[in-house]
Amino acid sequence: MTRETVYEKLNGVFRDVFDDEEIEVNDSTTADDIEDWDSLEHINLIAAIEQEFGIKFSMGQVVTMKNVGEMVDIIVSRMD
Repeated sequence: MTRETVYEKLNGVFRDVFDDEEIEVNDSTTADDIEDWDSLEHINLIAAIEQEFGIKFSMGQVVTMKNVGEMVDIIVSRMD
């Protein structure tokens, strides 16, 4: 799966979770960039991403991801 395909799907997940059709994530997007992205929504977001891609992040991955780019790196590596 290409990074572009992952981003297309991720944008849909982010828009659903945060109920905002304007969201467009990129490599440097962080929780600071999205108004409603707090710790509770982070849990909802991770669960929705895991469901969308059919993967499970480890707790270590969840707590060390610094931005969406790192999330995409993990997703792409799991899709190979």
